[in-house]
Amino acid sequence: MARNDKRRHHDDPSPDPHNKRKRSTFASHLDVPNLPPTIKTLCEIIANTPSPTVEDVLDKTLIRVSQETVEQVLRFSYSHPGPAVKFFRWSAYQLNDKHSPYAWNLVVDLLGKNCLFDAMWDAIKSMKKENVLSLATFASVFSSYVVADRVKDSITTFDVMEQYGCKHDVFALNSLLSAICRDGKTIDAWQFLRVVDGRIKPDNDTYAILLEGWEKERDVANAKKTFGEMVIEVGWDPDNVPAYDSYLITLLKGRDGIYETVNSLKRMMERGCNPGMTFFKLAFEECLKGQNLRGAEFIWGAMVGRIGFRPDTNMYNMMISLYCYSNETGAAMKLLDEMVYNGAFPDIQTYNILFEFLVKGRKLWEASGLFNEMVKNEHVLNHENCRAAVRVYMDSDDPYVAIKFWKYMIENHCSDLSETGNLLVAGLCDMHMLPEAVKYAKGMAEKGIQVTPFALSKLKQILIKARKEAVYEELLKKCKAH
Repeated sequence: MARNDKRRHHDDPSPDPHNKRKRSTFASHLDVPNLPPTIKTLCEIIANTPSPTVEDVLDKTLIRVSQETVEQVLRFSYSHPGPAVKFFRWSAYQLNDKHSPYAWNLVVDLLGKNCLFDAMWDAIKSMKKENVLSLATFASVFSSYVVADRVKDSITTFDVMEQYGCKHDVFALNSLLSAICRDGKTIDAWQFLRVVDGRIKPDNDTYAILLEGWEKERDVANAKKTFGEMVIEVGWDPDNVPAYDSYLITLLKGRDGIYETVNSLKRMMERGCNPGMTFFKLAFEECLKGQNLRGAEFIWGAMVGRIGFRPDTNMYNMMISLYCYSNETGAAMKLLDEMVYNGAFPDIQTYNILFEFLVKGRKLWEASGLFNEMVKNEHVLNHENCRAAVRVYMDSDDPYVAIKFWKYMIENHCSDLSETGNLLVAGLCDMHMLPEAVKYAKGMAEKGIQVTPFALSKLKQILIKARKEAVYEELLKKCKAH
């Protein structure tokens, strides 16, 4: 594809109008701020100049290019294959036909992703002459055909790649299978693996690729078959973590979910193999969705006790939530105490979920201690928990703690305060704590928080009984003024 090559019909590639596959959204130089001026200028010429005149416009710029410049410009020119190829040929003249292998691969990829397969193969033939072909080139071709719904052509490419000096080995096979599985066609990849059985021996990566494909497609049945084949072909290998992750995650999404996953995890660990953190994070999410505490406990024990992974704050939060939903706040508090020793620190979610269930379970002494720790660590108790705390402490005849939470609430939240404030005032009236009831009703009025007719009627009744009508009139005036 040198500048002086004889012009052929594919020298001015343009997308095939008959290709019905939806084109990808390609990266553009417009998406990248602060591009070097030279790169930006060249990209704009390619984007805005018809193919027949690109080279003339480029000549007039007097820009000198390097191999790196060509690579960057091509990366942002996928949406304009015709002008991009003209730029590539024009720059070859400056570089004495010494393009980098990466630039050649970009041209092949650019043409393939635009379904310009004739031009793509001509570029590959030129690369062969230049001795710059590699597996990366064919990986791009595999991907382009698969994305265009032409899996058979990607397989044909695999079959002929040896003619271009690239070996039929497991690396090439995995590259093809990866391209097919990424596009949601794992069944085609699995079937092709059987075709090459005996010619190319699969490795750990082969099965990890297939199992990741089944994971994305949520195909439990075929994942089981593939996993069984893997054990026969390559055995149990502690280093094959990606395959174990994908397999167990697929089981998680199946009908038997956690139950089947736990049994498979047991079997795996018995053979000295373990999944990675990717699986464990998703496993706890699934346990939380299904509120499956016992399954989560086994998985936690495997992760922390047997494998020695250190959970992060999010994982602790999920486990603490599960204990709380099962009314086992004691176990949840124990996890809270363990967190720091494992390098994880409680966050606002940790404290709020624990506080919520301590209050619901009327473990008010523990709730108060947790609240003090939370404030000390500069985390904010959420609105719902503040409201629940005021209500529960008032119900438990502990008005001074309820007042403490009300003060905290109005300092840290600025909306939906009326219901809680009126609950406090009415409760103080019922407890015959008249000075406190008046004080906090006045405070509400001064802050523009509505004192309800129900709370006012209670105040009126108790103030009249105490012969303090003037106090009531003053309070009423404040309420009306605000």
